[in-house]
Amino acid sequence: MHAVKIYKDQNQTLNDSVRLTGSKSESNRLLILQALFERFSIDNLSNADDVKVMKKGLQTKSGTVDIHHAGTAMRFLTAYFATQKGSKVELTGSSRMKERPIEILVNGLRHLGAKIEYLEKEGFPPLQIQGTELTEYRVSLPADISSQYISALMLIAPSLPKGLEIDLVGKVTSVPYIKMTQGLLQSLGIEVLFQNNLIRIEPLNLEDLMVDKMVVESDWSAASYYYSIVALSSLGSSIELSVLKESSLQGDRVLATIYESFGVRTQFLKDKVRLEKIDTADTSAPLTLDLADAPDIAQTIAVTALGLGVCCDLYGLHTLPIKETDRLNAMKIELEKCGAKVRITADSLHLELAQISSNEAEIDTYQDHRMAMAFAPLSLRIPLQINQADVVSKSYPDFWEDLKRIGFQLSH
Repeated sequence: MHAVKIYKDQNQTLNDSVRLTGSKSESNRLLILQALFERFSIDNLSNADDVKVMKKGLQTKSGTVDIHHAGTAMRFLTAYFATQKGSKVELTGSSRMKERPIEILVNGLRHLGAKIEYLEKEGFPPLQIQGTELTEYRVSLPADISSQYISALMLIAPSLPKGLEIDLVGKVTSVPYIKMTQGLLQSLGIEVLFQNNLIRIEPLNLEDLMVDKMVVESDWSAASYYYSIVALSSLGSSIELSVLKESSLQGDRVLATIYESFGVRTQFLKDKVRLEKIDTADTSAPLTLDLADAPDIAQTIAVTALGLGVCCDLYGLHTLPIKETDRLNAMKIELEKCGAKVRITADSLHLELAQISSNEAEIDTYQDHRMAMAFAPLSLRIPLQINQADVVSKSYPDFWEDLKRIGFQLSH
Protein backbone atom coordinates (compact mmCIF):
# COMPACT_ATOMS: atom_id res chain seq x y z
CA MET A 1 0.00 0.00 0.00
CA HIS A 2 1.95 3.00 -1.29
CA ALA A 3 -0.78 5.59 -0.76
CA VAL A 4 -4.33 5.75 0.49
CA LYS A 5 -7.04 8.33 -0.21
CA ILE A 6 -9.24 8.84 2.83
CA TYR A 7 -12.48 10.75 3.47
CA LYS A 8 -15.35 10.78 5.98
CA ASP A 9 -18.43 13.00 6.25
CA GLN A 10 -18.04 14.96 9.49
CA ASN A 11 -21.83 15.42 9.75
CA GLN A 12 -22.40 11.68 10.00
CA THR A 13 -22.66 10.88 13.73
CA LEU A 14 -20.11 8.33 14.87
CA ASN A 15 -21.16 5.59 17.29
CA ASP A 16 -18.87 2.56 17.29
CA SER A 17 -16.23 0.58 19.16
CA VAL A 18 -12.63 -0.54 18.51
CA ARG A 19 -10.40 -3.04 20.28
CA LEU A 20 -6.91 -1.56 20.22
CA THR A 21 -3.66 -3.50 19.92
CA GLY A 22 -1.59 -3.99 23.07
CA SER A 23 0.77 -1.21 24.07
CA LYS A 24 4.01 -1.36 22.12
CA SER A 25 5.85 0.23 25.04
CA GLU A 26 4.60 -2.30 27.59
CA SER A 27 5.04 -5.23 25.19
CA ASN A 28 8.69 -4.52 24.46
CA ARG A 29 9.53 -4.01 28.13
CA LEU A 30 7.86 -7.27 29.12
CA LEU A 31 9.57 -9.19 26.29
CA ILE A 32 12.98 -8.15 27.64
CA LEU A 33 12.01 -9.17 31.17
CA GLN A 34 10.57 -12.46 29.92
CA ALA A 35 13.83 -13.20 28.08
CA LEU A 36 15.83 -12.47 31.24
CA PHE A 37 13.67 -14.42 33.69
CA GLU A 38 11.62 -16.89 31.56
CA ARG A 39 9.09 -17.64 34.30
CA PHE A 40 5.98 -15.80 33.06
CA SER A 41 3.75 -15.57 29.98
CA ILE A 42 2.39 -12.43 28.24
CA ASP A 43 -1.21 -11.87 27.08
CA ASN A 44 -2.52 -9.17 24.66
CA LEU A 45 0.96 -8.64 23.20
CA SER A 46 1.08 -5.90 20.55
CA ASN A 47 1.10 -7.04 16.91
CA ALA A 48 3.22 -4.04 15.87
CA ASP A 49 6.28 -4.45 13.64
CA ASP A 50 8.48 -3.10 16.43
CA VAL A 51 7.33 -5.91 18.73
CA LYS A 52 7.78 -8.60 16.07
CA VAL A 53 11.33 -7.32 15.52
CA MET A 54 12.00 -7.41 19.27
CA LYS A 55 10.74 -11.02 19.55
CA LYS A 56 12.90 -12.11 16.62
CA GLY A 57 15.97 -10.33 17.99
CA LEU A 58 15.60 -11.98 21.39
CA GLN A 59 15.77 -15.40 19.73
CA THR A 60 19.25 -14.63 18.33
CA LYS A 61 22.45 -15.54 20.14
CA SER A 62 24.98 -14.71 17.43
CA GLY A 63 25.19 -13.08 14.01
CA THR A 64 23.32 -10.03 12.70
CA VAL A 65 20.16 -8.60 14.24
CA ASP A 66 18.44 -6.05 11.96
CA ILE A 67 15.78 -4.07 13.83
CA HIS A 68 14.91 -1.88 10.79
CA HIS A 69 13.19 1.33 12.08
CA ALA A 70 12.54 0.11 15.66
CA GLY A 71 14.22 2.61 17.99
CA THR A 72 12.94 0.93 21.15
CA ALA A 73 14.34 -2.42 20.02
CA MET A 74 17.71 -0.80 19.26
CA ARG A 75 18.02 0.69 22.78
CA PHE A 76 16.60 -2.27 24.72
CA LEU A 77 18.47 -4.96 22.76
CA THR A 78 21.76 -3.07 23.11
CA ALA A 79 21.46 -3.38 26.88
CA TYR A 80 20.11 -6.94 26.76
CA PHE A 81 22.83 -8.37 24.50
CA ALA A 82 25.51 -6.67 26.61
CA THR A 83 24.49 -8.94 29.52
CA GLN A 84 24.33 -12.23 27.57
CA LYS A 85 27.60 -14.04 28.30
CA GLY A 86 28.87 -15.98 25.30
CA SER A 87 26.76 -14.17 22.69
CA LYS A 88 28.22 -12.01 19.91
CA VAL A 89 25.87 -9.99 17.73
CA GLU A 90 25.94 -7.17 15.21
CA LEU A 91 22.98 -4.91 15.96
CA THR A 92 21.96 -2.81 12.96
CA GLY A 93 18.94 -1.09 11.44
CA SER A 94 17.64 1.14 8.65
CA SER A 95 19.55 4.10 7.20
CA ARG A 96 17.52 6.39 9.52
CA MET A 97 18.41 4.20 12.52
CA LYS A 98 22.09 4.73 11.70
CA GLU A 99 21.48 8.47 12.14
CA ARG A 100 19.89 8.13 15.60
CA PRO A 101 22.42 8.60 18.43
CA ILE A 102 23.09 5.84 20.94
CA GLU A 103 26.37 7.00 22.47
CA ILE A 104 24.92 7.91 25.88
CA LEU A 105 23.57 4.40 26.37
CA VAL A 106 26.72 2.74 25.06
CA ASN A 107 28.89 4.87 27.37
CA GLY A 108 26.72 3.90 30.33
CA LEU A 109 26.92 0.19 29.48
CA ARG A 110 30.68 0.38 28.92
CA HIS A 111 31.03 1.95 32.35
CA LEU A 112 29.26 -1.11 33.76
CA GLY A 113 31.72 -3.39 31.93
CA ALA A 114 30.01 -4.00 28.56
CA LYS A 115 31.98 -4.84 25.41
CA ILE A 116 30.46 -2.75 22.63
CA GLU A 117 32.13 -1.40 19.48
CA TYR A 118 30.87 0.93 16.76
CA LEU A 119 31.07 -0.61 13.29
CA GLU A 120 30.61 2.59 11.27
CA LYS A 121 30.12 6.12 12.66
CA GLU A 122 31.23 6.75 16.25
CA GLY A 123 28.22 7.19 18.53
CA PHE A 124 25.70 5.60 16.15
CA PRO A 125 24.54 2.11 15.10
CA PRO A 126 25.47 -0.44 13.86
CA LEU A 127 27.06 -1.97 16.97
CA GLN A 128 29.05 -5.10 17.67
CA ILE A 129 28.15 -6.43 21.12
CA GLN A 130 29.95 -9.22 22.92
CA GLY A 131 27.96 -10.38 25.91
CA THR A 132 29.73 -10.43 29.26
CA GLU A 133 29.06 -10.18 32.98
CA LEU A 134 28.51 -6.56 34.00
CA THR A 135 30.26 -6.14 37.34
CA GLU A 136 29.75 -2.46 38.15
CA TYR A 137 26.47 -1.42 39.75
CA ARG A 138 26.47 2.39 39.56
CA VAL A 139 26.13 4.61 36.50
CA SER A 140 25.32 8.26 35.72
CA LEU A 141 23.26 9.48 32.76
CA PRO A 142 22.02 12.90 31.63
CA ALA A 143 18.40 13.18 32.75
CA ASP A 144 17.09 15.14 29.74
CA ILE A 145 17.67 12.37 27.19
CA SER A 146 15.31 9.81 25.67
CA SER A 147 13.76 7.80 28.49
CA GLN A 148 14.46 4.66 26.46
CA TYR A 149 18.15 4.85 27.41
CA ILE A 150 17.16 4.92 31.08
CA SER A 151 14.54 2.18 30.70
CA ALA A 152 17.02 -0.03 28.84
CA LEU A 153 19.32 0.02 31.87
CA MET A 154 16.42 -0.42 34.30
CA LEU A 155 15.24 -3.55 32.49
CA ILE A 156 18.57 -5.36 32.74
CA ALA A 157 19.22 -4.13 36.31
CA PRO A 158 17.46 -6.97 38.20
CA SER A 159 19.56 -9.54 36.29
CA LEU A 160 22.85 -7.97 37.45
CA PRO A 161 24.61 -9.48 40.48
CA LYS A 162 24.24 -6.34 42.60
CA GLY A 163 21.35 -4.73 40.79
CA LEU A 164 21.89 -1.17 39.58
CA GLU A 165 21.93 2.41 40.81
CA ILE A 166 21.28 5.08 38.16
CA ASP A 167 22.09 8.72 38.92
CA LEU A 168 20.19 11.08 36.59
CA VAL A 169 22.01 14.37 36.12
CA GLY A 170 19.81 17.43 35.46
CA LYS A 171 16.05 17.77 34.96
CA VAL A 172 14.33 14.43 34.36
CA THR A 173 12.06 14.30 31.28
CA SER A 174 9.62 11.65 30.00
CA VAL A 175 8.99 10.62 33.61
CA PRO A 176 5.86 8.53 32.78
CA TYR A 177 7.90 6.16 30.60
CA ILE A 178 10.40 5.67 33.42
CA LYS A 179 7.51 5.08 35.82
CA MET A 180 6.00 2.58 33.36
CA THR A 181 9.22 0.58 33.50
CA GLN A 182 9.25 0.92 37.29
CA GLY A 183 5.65 -0.29 37.53
CA LEU A 184 6.25 -3.36 35.36
CA LEU A 185 9.35 -4.29 37.35
CA GLN A 186 7.45 -3.94 40.61
CA SER A 187 4.61 -6.09 39.23
CA LEU A 188 7.12 -8.92 38.97
CA GLY A 189 8.23 -8.44 42.58
CA ILE A 190 11.38 -6.44 41.82
CA GLU A 191 12.32 -3.76 44.36
CA VAL A 192 12.63 -0.34 42.69
CA LEU A 193 13.30 3.05 44.24
CA PHE A 194 12.78 6.13 42.04
CA GLN A 195 13.24 9.25 44.11
CA ASN A 196 14.29 12.66 42.80
CA ASN A 197 17.19 11.90 40.43
CA LEU A 198 18.09 8.48 41.79
CA ILE A 199 16.87 5.09 40.59
CA ARG A 200 17.87 2.04 42.61
CA ILE A 201 16.88 -1.48 41.45
CA GLU A 202 17.64 -4.59 43.48
CA PRO A 203 18.60 -7.93 41.87
CA LEU A 204 15.76 -10.45 41.47
CA ASN A 205 15.92 -13.88 43.00
CA LEU A 206 13.83 -16.08 40.68
CA GLU A 207 12.09 -17.66 43.67
CA ASP A 208 10.68 -14.19 44.45
CA LEU A 209 9.04 -13.76 41.03
CA MET A 210 5.46 -12.80 41.92
CA VAL A 211 3.44 -13.61 38.77
CA ASP A 212 3.18 -16.29 36.10
CA LYS A 213 1.24 -14.15 33.59
CA MET A 214 1.30 -10.46 32.60
CA VAL A 215 -1.49 -8.79 30.58
CA VAL A 216 -0.53 -5.90 28.30
CA GLU A 217 -2.84 -2.88 28.40
CA SER A 218 -3.93 -1.51 25.02
CA ASP A 219 -1.98 1.39 23.55
CA TRP A 220 -2.95 4.91 24.68
CA SER A 221 -0.84 6.33 21.83
CA ALA A 222 -3.13 4.47 19.41
CA ALA A 223 -6.13 5.81 21.33
CA SER A 224 -4.99 9.36 20.52
CA TYR A 225 -6.14 9.03 16.89
CA TYR A 226 -9.68 8.18 18.06
CA TYR A 227 -9.67 11.14 20.43
CA SER A 228 -8.86 13.25 17.38
CA ILE A 229 -11.61 11.57 15.32
CA VAL A 230 -14.23 12.20 18.02
CA ALA A 231 -13.05 15.81 18.46
CA LEU A 232 -13.46 16.43 14.71
CA SER A 233 -16.82 14.64 14.50
CA SER A 234 -20.29 16.09 15.07
CA LEU A 235 -21.71 16.67 18.55
CA GLY A 236 -23.02 13.47 20.11
CA SER A 237 -20.49 11.24 18.33
CA SER A 238 -18.91 8.57 20.50
CA ILE A 239 -16.57 5.62 20.37
CA GLU A 240 -15.58 2.93 22.87
CA LEU A 241 -11.96 1.75 23.05
CA SER A 242 -10.71 -1.37 24.82
CA VAL A 243 -8.59 -2.52 26.69
CA LEU A 244 -7.73 0.76 28.51
CA LYS A 245 -7.50 1.47 32.23
CA GLU A 246 -7.98 4.58 34.33
CA SER A 247 -4.96 3.52 36.42
CA SER A 248 -2.73 3.19 33.34
CA LEU A 249 1.07 3.13 33.51
CA GLN A 250 1.21 4.92 30.13
CA GLY A 251 1.99 8.64 30.03
CA ASP A 252 -0.31 9.20 27.04
CA ARG A 253 -3.28 8.58 29.34
CA VAL A 254 -3.12 12.40 29.80
CA LEU A 255 -5.17 12.51 26.57
CA ALA A 256 -8.29 12.21 28.69
CA THR A 257 -7.54 15.59 30.27
CA ILE A 258 -6.10 17.37 27.23
CA TYR A 259 -9.01 16.56 24.94
CA GLU A 260 -11.52 18.14 27.29
CA SER A 261 -10.30 21.40 25.69
CA PHE A 262 -11.45 19.99 22.34
CA GLY A 263 -14.90 19.08 23.69
CA VAL A 264 -14.28 15.35 24.24
CA ARG A 265 -15.41 13.67 27.45
CA THR A 266 -13.79 10.43 28.64
CA GLN A 267 -15.83 7.92 30.63
CA PHE A 268 -13.86 5.08 32.22
CA LEU A 269 -15.76 1.80 32.16
CA LYS A 270 -14.58 -1.71 33.03
CA ASP A 271 -11.42 -2.32 30.94
CA LYS A 272 -12.47 0.25 28.32
CA VAL A 273 -13.15 3.96 27.80
CA ARG A 274 -16.00 5.78 26.09
CA LEU A 275 -15.18 9.00 24.25
CA GLU A 276 -18.02 11.41 23.49
CA LYS A 277 -18.13 14.75 21.69
CA ILE A 278 -20.13 16.94 24.07
CA ASP A 279 -19.01 20.50 23.27
CA THR A 280 -17.39 22.69 20.64
CA ALA A 281 -13.77 23.68 21.07
CA ASP A 282 -12.86 27.15 22.32
CA THR A 283 -11.09 28.93 19.46
CA SER A 284 -10.70 32.29 21.21
CA ALA A 285 -7.25 31.65 22.71
CA PRO A 286 -4.28 29.40 21.85
CA LEU A 287 -4.03 26.07 23.67
CA THR A 288 -0.71 25.89 25.53
CA LEU A 289 0.67 22.49 26.56
CA ASP A 290 3.94 21.10 27.91
CA LEU A 291 4.23 17.62 26.36
CA ALA A 292 7.64 16.69 27.76
CA ASP A 293 6.04 13.68 29.47
CA ALA A 294 3.96 12.64 26.43
CA PRO A 295 5.77 13.71 23.23
CA ASP A 296 4.26 10.94 21.08
CA ILE A 297 0.85 12.65 21.06
CA ALA A 298 2.14 16.04 19.89
CA GLN A 299 1.45 15.33 16.22
CA THR A 300 -2.10 14.20 16.93
CA ILE A 301 -2.85 17.28 19.03
CA ALA A 302 -1.48 19.69 16.41
CA VAL A 303 -3.61 18.10 13.68
CA THR A 304 -6.74 18.13 15.88
CA ALA A 305 -6.15 21.80 16.67
CA LEU A 306 -5.87 22.68 12.97
CA GLY A 307 -9.05 20.77 12.17
CA LEU A 308 -10.95 22.66 14.88
CA GLY A 309 -9.42 26.07 14.11
CA VAL A 310 -7.60 26.27 17.45
CA CYS A 311 -4.12 27.79 17.55
CA CYS A 312 -1.71 26.01 19.89
CA ASP A 313 1.73 26.28 21.47
CA LEU A 314 3.28 22.88 22.22
CA TYR A 315 6.43 22.72 24.34
CA GLY A 316 8.71 19.99 25.69
CA LEU A 317 9.31 18.44 22.26
CA HIS A 318 13.13 18.21 22.35
CA THR A 319 13.09 14.46 21.57
CA LEU A 320 11.03 14.76 18.37
CA PRO A 321 13.87 15.66 15.97
CA ILE A 322 15.59 12.30 16.68
CA LYS A 323 12.54 10.08 16.18
CA GLU A 324 11.72 8.09 13.01
CA THR A 325 12.03 11.43 11.25
CA ASP A 326 12.58 15.00 12.42
CA ARG A 327 8.96 15.24 13.53
CA LEU A 328 9.00 18.98 14.18
CA ASN A 329 10.18 19.82 10.67
CA ALA A 330 7.90 17.20 9.10
CA MET A 331 4.88 18.58 10.98
CA LYS A 332 5.60 22.13 9.85
CA ILE A 333 5.77 21.05 6.20
CA GLU A 334 2.64 18.90 6.23
CA LEU A 335 0.47 21.20 8.35
CA GLU A 336 1.29 24.08 6.02
CA LYS A 337 0.15 21.97 3.04
CA CYS A 338 -3.26 22.02 4.75
CA GLY A 339 -3.38 25.80 5.10
CA ALA A 340 -1.76 26.30 8.52
CA LYS A 341 0.99 28.69 9.49
CA VAL A 342 3.53 26.96 11.76
CA ARG A 343 6.66 28.05 13.60
CA ILE A 344 9.03 25.57 15.21
CA THR A 345 12.04 25.82 17.51
CA ALA A 346 14.41 23.12 18.74
CA ASP A 347 11.83 21.95 21.28
CA SER A 348 8.44 23.49 20.44
CA LEU A 349 5.76 23.79 17.77
CA HIS A 350 3.50 26.83 17.37
CA LEU A 351 0.37 26.62 15.24
CA GLU A 352 -0.02 30.34 14.58
CA LEU A 353 -2.77 30.18 11.93
CA ALA A 354 -5.25 27.31 12.27
CA GLN A 355 -7.27 27.93 9.11
CA ILE A 356 -7.66 24.80 7.06
CA SER A 357 -7.69 24.94 3.25
CA SER A 358 -10.56 23.42 1.26
CA ASN A 359 -8.33 21.58 -1.19
CA GLU A 360 -7.33 17.92 -1.02
CA ALA A 361 -3.94 17.58 0.67
CA GLU A 362 -1.25 15.02 -0.09
CA ILE A 363 0.51 14.09 3.15
CA ASP A 364 4.02 12.64 3.14
CA THR A 365 4.85 10.36 6.08
CA TYR A 366 8.68 10.29 6.09
CA GLN A 367 8.74 6.58 7.12
CA ASP A 368 7.06 7.68 10.35
CA HIS A 369 3.96 5.75 11.48
CA ARG A 370 2.71 8.62 13.63
CA MET A 371 2.68 11.06 10.71
CA ALA A 372 0.25 8.80 8.82
CA MET A 373 -2.05 8.14 11.78
CA ALA A 374 -2.00 11.67 13.20
CA PHE A 375 -3.15 13.20 9.90
CA ALA A 376 -5.81 10.58 9.05
CA PRO A 377 -8.54 12.16 11.28
CA LEU A 378 -8.18 15.42 9.34
CA SER A 379 -10.03 13.64 6.51
CA LEU A 380 -13.18 14.62 8.46
CA ARG A 381 -12.44 18.17 7.27
CA ILE A 382 -10.77 17.74 3.86
CA PRO A 383 -10.03 14.82 1.52
CA LEU A 384 -6.53 13.49 2.10
CA GLN A 385 -4.01 11.31 0.35
CA ILE A 386 -1.59 9.66 2.79
CA ASN A 387 1.62 8.49 1.12
CA GLN A 388 3.52 5.39 2.32
CA ALA A 389 0.38 4.49 4.23
CA ASP A 390 1.61 1.01 5.18
CA VAL A 391 4.14 2.62 7.56
CA VAL A 392 1.44 2.26 10.25
CA SER A 393 2.48 -1.40 10.67
CA LYS A 394 5.33 -0.17 12.87
CA SER A 395 2.94 0.27 15.81
CA TYR A 396 -0.67 -0.34 14.67
CA PRO A 397 -0.96 -2.72 11.67
CA ASP A 398 -4.79 -2.78 11.74
CA PHE A 399 -5.20 1.01 11.69
CA TRP A 400 -6.65 1.41 8.19
CA GLU A 401 -8.96 -1.60 8.57
CA ASP A 402 -10.25 -0.23 11.87
CA LEU A 403 -10.95 3.16 10.26
CA LYS A 404 -12.91 1.47 7.47
CA ARG A 405 -14.97 -0.41 10.05
CA ILE A 406 -16.07 2.85 11.68
CA GLY A 407 -17.12 4.47 8.42
CA PHE A 408 -14.08 6.06 6.76
CA GLN A 409 -13.93 5.72 2.98
CA LEU A 410 -10.51 4.51 1.79
CA SER A 411 -9.14 3.82 -1.69
CA HIS A 412 -5.66 2.61 -2.50
